[in-house]
Amino acid sequence: MITETEAYTGKADPGSHAYRSRTKRNEPMFGPPGRAYVYFCYGNHFLFNIVTEKQGTAGAVLIRALEPVSGLGMMKKLRKTNDIINLTNGPGKLTQALAIGPGQNTADLTGDDLYVAKGTARKFRTASGSRIGIKRGLEKKWRFWIKGSEYVSVKEKIKVIKPRAKSQK
Repeated sequence: MITETEAYTGKADPGSHAYRSRTKRNEPMFGPPGRAYVYFCYGNHFLFNIVTEKQGTAGAVLIRALEPVSGLGMMKKLRKTNDIINLTNGPGKLTQALAIGPGQNTADLTGDDLYVAKGTARKFRTASGSRIGIKRGLEKKWRFWIKGSEYVSVKEKIKVIKPRAKSQK
């Protein structure tokens, strides 16, 4: 189950790969929608996005984290860990756990290889905030996550208010 995402657009979004211009790397962001945009990041892992806008207009949603609900054995093997919380709680971790790589770039997400399926309906609350790992465009609160989920890349900061000590007279 997708638990955390980030949205990116084109020329009006300085945090986006498509901010400056259309390039060979960011070409998948320009459509068609419902396709994968998979790219290599920080020289060590792939990230998976879903293209969202009409063809010709840049837009994609980065899938930052998942709650694993099936295929746990294979995910543990691919990630070399038995720690279920850390299987898919980050964009690089989830691509490794799901074996998503450059071969899926531009894949049709309605196909059989890589797809998004409708799951069991669950009620939850969402939160939003600044995107992670970028320096510009932080004013856009386009990171969304399920409130209280353990399966997110960055845990919510909970402000603890300590009671004031009673003054002694």
